[in-house]
Amino acid sequence: MFSNEVKLVVKNFPLNNHKFARKAAQAALAAKEQGKFWEFHHTLFQNYKSINDGKIQDIAKELNLDMEKFNKDMNSKAVQYIINRDVQDGRKIGVRGTPTVYINGKRLNDRKLSGFTEMIEAELKKK
Repeated sequence: MFSNEVKLVVKNFPLNNHKFARKAAQAALAAKEQGKFWEFHHTLFQNYKSINDGKIQDIAKELNLDMEKFNKDMNSKAVQYIINRDVQDGRKIGVRGTPTVYINGKRLNDRKLSGFTEMIEAELKKK
């Protein structure tokens, strides 16, 4: 649905009250370097209650990532920069928690499928 009309952009906004949120963001971005962002992202969310350093490493191994590269990328300045930039950008527009969804710069409050559909269709009609 809308795959030809909509571009999905994911930004990082690790919450301070979640001990492993930043490491999870770092890990997903490191997995992206090996073409496995979405696989890593989905697996993180399936296991959100049990995320810790070991689980992050286990997910990377399950996805057959090059572990040396993964761990290096996870702690790279480039990954840190992306996360810091995303958090700063989020704060500027009033993001306080996750998930927060924007469509064409407008915050989506009704996050049911019907809410997404209605707002996307309204924005597409403006084109």
